Amino acid sequence: MIDTYILFIIALILLSTKVFSLLMSRIHLPQVIGALAAGIILGPAVFNLVEPNETISVIAEIGVIFLLFSAGMETDLKQLRESFKASFCVSILGIIASLGGGFVISLLFGKTSFESFFIGVIIASMSTSITVETLQEMGKLKTKSGTAILGASLLDDIFIIVILAVAMGIGSAGFTISGVAVVLLRILAFFVFALVSGFLVSKLFNLIYAKLGIKKRLSIFAIAYCFIMAYLAEFFGLASITGAFIAGIALCNTRCAEYIESKTHVLSSLLFTPVFLANIGIHTTFDGMTGSLVVFTVLLTITAIVTKFLGCSLGAKICRYTNQESKQIGVGMIARGEVSFIVASKAIAAGYIGSYLFPSVIVVVLVTVLITPLLLKAVFADEQ
Repeated sequence: MIDTYILFIIALILLSTKVFSLLMSRIHLPQVIGALAAGIILGPAVFNLVEPNETISVIAEIGVIFLLFSAGMETDLKQLRESFKASFCVSILGIIASLGGGFVISLLFGKTSFESFFIGVIIASMSTSITVETLQEMGKLKTKSGTAILGASLLDDIFIIVILAVAMGIGSAGFTISGVAVVLLRILAFFVFALVSGFLVSKLFNLIYAKLGIKKRLSIFAIAYCFIMAYLAEFFGLASITGAFIAGIALCNTRCAEYIESKTHVLSSLLFTPVFLANIGIHTTFDGMTGSLVVFTVLLTITAIVTKFLGCSLGAKICRYTNQESKQIGVGMIARGEVSFIVASKAIAAGYIGSYLFPSVIVVVLVTVLITPLLLKAVFADEQ
């Protein structure tokens, strides 16, 4: 039987996120910030009205899946193909710069090489969902820069998870070359399956549309396919959001894409996305922050912002994007999120980094999440 108190919590989250989002809109700031601020105020960091709990986290996870599925549905495949080289270059240089920066800062603060490497991996990832939500709100998701950011963020998730899998293998006693090869083969197998299934599913949806026209069942089938791909991504060792994004891409060029996207967007925006955004704030706490850890956290946050921006901007510039587009791409890759938490939690659970570092991770994620919508609004201002 459901704990009825959770219903009150969900109502409180929905009302507060909407109020704060409208407030942000009134002062010409992205509504994403309002939803995040609502979570921080409700959570342990301020009033402690809502504590992190499993039910809210599950709803938030579904929110991320819906958000990335919607982003995939809005993807322009032609632009994505054209920007693949740039997305690859942006992702690689951004990861190298951030991982290297985190590694150096950690070494300077007396961390071991292995611990420093994991800290670098934590700040090397980016949050696709926050940037996607902001670009959707601004109507810039289908721009040349927006498409490059989406492609680079997808590759970021893949590269970071591969690096994590290899690093965890190196840190375990049972590490073997064959073990790493198995991980890489599983990832390759998923993408082969995704390519084949995506082609077949898109043909099937077009066939259903041609025979039956627009029907509600198409939206149900689409959401089911999204969840199946999210599950299979986790099964094969990738993040669920990668599977959801690929599911969206598979359907983005179908004749019923606009209808499906409109239905899923309503479902997501009414419940799942607000809870996801608020949940980040609810998980924010600053307990255990000593003086030296505060200094380390500040420098790590600055490093995370600067290195990601410079690395990704350079990657875009190398691929002949304009200065303005390079800035937009660099800014769009700054936000950290769920992948950073995944890497940190796995590293802490395995004993590769100390649990005392988790507040630092929270601050890095929180600051980058808060400033990215503001910076995106600024760098896209000339196009408004």
